Amino acid sequence: MTTNAATQDLLPADLSMGTVMLKVGDLAMMTDYYQRALGLEVVAEQDGGLYLGRGRTPLVHLAPAPGLNLPSRGEAGLFHTALLFEDQAALAATVATAAQYDPRFFTGSADHLVSEAFYFNDPEGNGIELYWDRPREEWSWDGANVVMDSLALPPQRYLEQHLTEASLAGQRETGAGVGHVHLQVGDVQSAHDFYVGTLGFEKTAGWHGQALFVSAGGYHHHMAMNVWNSRGAGPRRDTLGLGEVLIEVPSGDDVGALADRLKVAGVSSHHTGAELRFDDPWRNRIRVAVR
Repeated sequence: MTTNAATQDLLPADLSMGTVMLKVGDLAMMTDYYQRALGLEVVAEQDGGLYLGRGRTPLVHLAPAPGLNLPSRGEAGLFHTALLFEDQAALAATVATAAQYDPRFFTGSADHLVSEAFYFNDPEGNGIELYWDRPREEWSWDGANVVMDSLALPPQRYLEQHLTEASLAGQRETGAGVGHVHLQVGDVQSAHDFYVGTLGFEKTAGWHGQALFVSAGGYHHHMAMNVWNSRGAGPRRDTLGLGEVLIEVPSGDDVGALADRLKVAGVSSHHTGAELRFDDPWRNRIRVAVR
């Protein structure tokens, strides 16, 4: 993989995606889903809501917002939060419990060459991807672009091959993380200008001019943006759904360097030293903080 960008203008190679905050209308219903369908547990109760995750790692922050409406299909916002599992058995266990919770929430599956993925919606329509990465040495690159595809991945066959009694029984003890966050945006070029040109991600793939995949450190993607449902969308209204995307970086210097880039680009931000808050062009809120 190659890059033409100056290293100091890039986000750190060892960044990671942190907790995704969702504004929810029915906290009890949503908590039940994330616990019983996805095998998450309440990690903390603070900031006016619940943090759910695995072990001590919070993955989703459910923040009550009972006065807000659901977003319309064509608005910018969240496409999905992608939860990354350690192995195929752990992935299969959560695919099984999610499918059993309510089969109508299952929306599809695909072999992306770099990963195996299963897609669901939560009860308020927020997209969720459950996935496992193939080892990096098995990924193929075409210059700076990772080779991805969407091949058939039959769910029942996958469960037959990988689901075990042990993985199901030990579901909540296995680790998981937010592997990437995929957004709906109004246009791909503006997304590239902001997430690559200003923030300092590197482009790793495109999809027929309708989607953009970006990462740091040679991952297949930490974030993605598409216009499949939202082409031409303007800034978001304040609705249920995505509240905030957290990106975690190793040091305050990384936060400061990004704050400088945002200032030069004329992007308004709130910088406290240890963290930085700002909006993308569609009013998706991003927070960058020291890990």
